[in-house]
Amino acid sequence: MMRVFRKAAIEAGDRIMEIYEADDFEVKAKSDDSPVTEADEAADALISAQLRAAFPDRALVTEEQSGSHDQQVTSFLIVDPLDGTKEFVQRRGDFTVNIAWVEDGVPVRGVVYAPAKGRLFYTDAEGRSVEEAGPFDPEKTGSVTPIRVRTPDNGALFVVASKSHRDAATDDYIGKYAVADMKSAGSSLKFCLVATGEADLYPRLGRTMEWDTAAGDAVLRGAGGHVIRFEDHAPFAYGKPGFANGFFIAHAPGVELKPA
Repeated sequence: MMRVFRKAAIEAGDRIMEIYEADDFEVKAKSDDSPVTEADEAADALISAQLRAAFPDRALVTEEQSGSHDQQVTSFLIVDPLDGTKEFVQRRGDFTVNIAWVEDGVPVRGVVYAPAKGRLFYTDAEGRSVEEAGPFDPEKTGSVTPIRVRTPDNGALFVVASKSHRDAATDDYIGKYAVADMKSAGSSLKFCLVATGEADLYPRLGRTMEWDTAAGDAVLRGAGGHVIRFEDHAPFAYGKPGFANGFFIAHAPGVELKPA
């Protein structure tokens, strides 16, 4: 499975970068007014074709194929071909390709590829998370390093928050912690920063969909981290109606979590 995921993500990332580095590209608005580009659509077509060929009997949910959103499933493939479209449009580089396998409501395998950042994270065949060093060949795995959450210092936490969706409620919640360093990042990279120990805590008090979070969630879980519901700290599940997420907290074990 992960060989297919990795190959599809790298090839989609290559196509995205061809469009990203062009002088201009088309940006359209979807029904919810969020942007979509030809890069989203090209990457979605490429990934979907590869996943359907490799896993013809598994349900596939992708951001760009609205018909897939009507399914009621607990085990499924889920794809965001270009997470962080706003970062892409503004040429800020913090966008990712996300592919995940959710089993019984839990994301157990995933790949997050940030082509403009040259960073590639994924779970291995046993579900443990690694980061691969570039350059990336879709046919041949390069040098990989196991990644692991760090042991946090609750008197000096490293926090990461959204670059494009930061609000007062998020800042108020972060203000409950003793913060030594605060980073902003786009897309699912925030999960990966917690997974590598570059951050301890990522709270999200805003709208997301399961395709935004599943792959990063899988990488974080494979590195020893957790994703929980914001309101009651219960486990964060997938396969919800319409694949819409509530607020959540991604964190390393040992963070002394504050109430909502």
